[in-house]
Amino acid sequence: MKRLLIYFFYDKSGIVDDYVCHMLESLRKFSSEIMFVSNGQLEAASSEKIKSYVDNVICRENKGYDVYAYKEVMQHYGWDKLAEYDEVILMNYTIMGPVYPFDEMFSVMEKKQVDFWGITKGYEEHNELDYMISYGYTPEHIQSHFIVVCKNLLKSDEFRKYWDNIGEVNSYHQSICKYEAVFTKYFEDLGFKSAAYIDDESFKNYVPNPLVFSPVKLIDKYKCPIFKRKIFFLDYHYYLNYINGEAAYELINYLKDHTNYNIDFIWDNILRTANQFDIKNSLHLNYVVPSNVLYENKHEKVKVALMMHIYFEDLADYCADYASHMPKEADIYITTNTESKKAVIEKSFSKLPNTVLVVVIENRGRDVSSLLVALREYVYKYDVICYVHDKKVGQLQYSIKGESFSYQCFENILKSKDFVSNVITLFQENKRLGMLVPPPPLFADYKEVMSYSCWTLNFDGTRQFLGKIGVELDMDIHKDATAPYGTMFWFRSKALLKLLDINLKYEDFEAEPASIDGSLMHIIERAYPFIVQYHGYYPAWVLSDTFAKIQLSNFSYMYMQNVRQSVRYAANADNNMVALEHVMSLKEYILFRLKRFVKGRVKNNYPKIYDIIYKVKNKIKKGR
Repeated sequence: MKRLLIYFFYDKSGIVDDYVCHMLESLRKFSSEIMFVSNGQLEAASSEKIKSYVDNVICRENKGYDVYAYKEVMQHYGWDKLAEYDEVILMNYTIMGPVYPFDEMFSVMEKKQVDFWGITKGYEEHNELDYMISYGYTPEHIQSHFIVVCKNLLKSDEFRKYWDNIGEVNSYHQSICKYEAVFTKYFEDLGFKSAAYIDDESFKNYVPNPLVFSPVKLIDKYKCPIFKRKIFFLDYHYYLNYINGEAAYELINYLKDHTNYNIDFIWDNILRTANQFDIKNSLHLNYVVPSNVLYENKHEKVKVALMMHIYFEDLADYCADYASHMPKEADIYITTNTESKKAVIEKSFSKLPNTVLVVVIENRGRDVSSLLVALREYVYKYDVICYVHDKKVGQLQYSIKGESFSYQCFENILKSKDFVSNVITLFQENKRLGMLVPPPPLFADYKEVMSYSCWTLNFDGTRQFLGKIGVELDMDIHKDATAPYGTMFWFRSKALLKLLDINLKYEDFEAEPASIDGSLMHIIERAYPFIVQYHGYYPAWVLSDTFAKIQLSNFSYMYMQNVRQSVRYAANADNNMVALEHVMSLKEYILFRLKRFVKGRVKNNYPKIYDIIYKVKNKIKKGR
């Protein structure tokens, strides 16, 4: 076969990751020529790198998505030149692999008498995009990440006319509706024959896109050589439309346990390009750790430390009790702000077998400056570090709320000796694990704040801070960071080097009394997981097995309460169907949330903002 492979690529930073090179290298033996077409310029290193895997490179304006990239390349060659090939492969960067060598696939498909073929199919579907599709629905089709056009179709007038008349493509949805969803039916209706390497009729009533929602089945049962990159960072609500959300989690574990595919290809790409909220949800980066059952461990080569800030001397014994769960080989560093407190702390910690160092620091920057200024020089000495601090909350009515938040943090960070040992083992066994944080608090006043946005007033400040230190990642105010709310967490020291190396000073932080929100302390609290991601590691939630029981009840109760508060079911006498109706109108809901938020936080801490909200609330109330 004389084949031309046209490989479409896009990366907003112009970086070609190794999964692309691996794919192209695997297809080299089946391609007479490989044309690499990029929407946007490649960075210098990637431009040089890709030359080893392809014959030609075109960098074009990022316009028209893959559709116009293919069109431009075909115009570049000309129809007469294209007619010299037996097959032209139109392929894009959205698939990874191969999981199995391509030999069997090409051998099977070369024997089929067809005019075009692909690897996988999408099946008939009716959805909100139907109005954009010429057929009024999504027909069964060969998926466009890999379409092979054979000589008969390639030379036809119909194929040329299709590309001449394809129209403008200015959005992702248009590229689907004008190309992927209609390509197969359009040419089949003209009499051309198609086939897919994986084509089981049972899929038609199974799921519209098995490659996304059932990838392990395709690989294990049908020897599918590819899988979709977006599986690992798909907006989670798409999963819940069809499945429990297990697809990505099952896939990465299957690839790791049953294939030779290099998992680092996946991590390198998604940690660089995807939003950590989507990665965490798709891959279920949540660790429920036993507190009285010990994993097999080999900690002798791991240097571990506990670092702690204690401001309230009456909590010294409380902190020492949790600190006693660290291995006896772990060093303990504690900061406080007066000599008298130091003496109290040293007495409380004297019962521990560990080496303990108590350091008096400036009362500026609180727990954040404790780690990043006072103890920074010690962090470099260790592989894995636990950071905690005493915690009281003074801005809320009833101190038990802050005490319960402290309980949540400590119980999920230093629950027991077995728990701590198991956490260290997790870092050993999961080389991409960079940070473990407790889940955010979802009770009392915290519930209102966290349900509104975990960013609160810190999104712009966090993005600006990260930009200044050269950390450019996908950030979205509507997607929460996997951050240590409460600033207690485990971390791999290599995962925070970028933050440590900027050499923060006490004067970088506000003098006391510091702001409740929006300060550098709160910004760094949310920046931590992005620093981790920048270094090629992932942040994750950690829960002790005992606290997981509590959290599961909390999640279940809150979800059901929210559903019941938002909707009600009513019998429809006319058609005997159940109608779903909102209990509150939009106006009522906005007023309700404003009232709760203003009453809980804004009035006391931000009087100017309160005045503005009050005026807006009155306008809404009056229907204006």
